[in-house]
Amino acid sequence: MKEATIIRAKLNGRIGVWVSSLLMSIFAIQSHAQNAVPDMRPVEQDAAVRQVVLGIVSFTHWPAPRSQVRLCIVGNTGFSLDGAQAPVSSTAPAVVAQKIAADDPAIGTGCDALYMGKLSDTERKQVDASRAGHPILTITENDSTCTLGAMFCVRADKHRVTFDMNLDSVARSGVRVSPKVLELARKRSTQ
Repeated sequence: MKEATIIRAKLNGRIGVWVSSLLMSIFAIQSHAQNAVPDMRPVEQDAAVRQVVLGIVSFTHWPAPRSQVRLCIVGNTGFSLDGAQAPVSSTAPAVVAQKIAADDPAIGTGCDALYMGKLSDTERKQVDASRAGHPILTITENDSTCTLGAMFCVRADKHRVTFDMNLDSVARSGVRVSPKVLELARKRSTQ
């Protein structure tokens, strides 16, 4: 323990000034870069979230091909998915969005994709029970750790919209997600 303290003190004495100035430069550049990106207005955030959701849908493959994807929206969402019907590309299926209740027993048979907003624990358990055993793409916006069972977790701050992917949930979902979905993540992070 004493040797580590002595080594640290020697390193700090020799390169401490250099490291300090390097760190200050990095923080200044990072701060400047963040300030250079304009804040998104709520309408722009809604559009960015819609684009991410439609992009994820376009990279998803169900056991039986879909010409139309039924996107069910459950819970109180922080973003509007109005206009989510437009496909991302000519090869992507059309998307039909509809709001449903968390206790709707038809979630498993009536939804191909599920976008979840804020849900109580009871509502989340109802949704999980209804979708169990059905091939459903799941996306949520209220799971910062992406550990509550959704495949994709959307996050938005004032500068950008990003998402995390829960590989365990993807593996158990019954749908296949193309690795190209990662290209969508790269595109979103550079904008």
